[in-house]
Amino acid sequence: MEELRMPADGVERVCFLLHLKRDRIDDYLTAHEHVWPEMLDALRRAGWHNYSLFVRPEDGLVVGYFETDDHAAATKAMADTEINDRWEATMADYFDNRPDHAMDRLTHYFHLP
Repeated sequence: MEELRMPADGVERVCFLLHLKRDRIDDYLTAHEHVWPEMLDALRRAGWHNYSLFVRPEDGLVVGYFETDDHAAATKAMADTEINDRWEATMADYFDNRPDHAMDRLTHYFHLP
């Protein structure tokens, strides 16, 4: 597929899929009831905005969405933080792979502002 151009508004909209272990779905959701404030701050500083997660509880499919000015830079900025390493370590048991390495990014091709 041909590489898609950046939207005219300069906002990169990122959607991705993750797959939870079926026996850990409820625990994963409980863990997200109180995301560490320092993790939320790190995401904001790294350039992640309008970040949402959705789950299909019957099979553990997670759909994530966020907006950023530069996906590569925002992802690298998070990967370079100690808080991300600690958060990912706590999330590791919910997934077969580390979530930050298992993101299956979807191609954005349409947006209605």
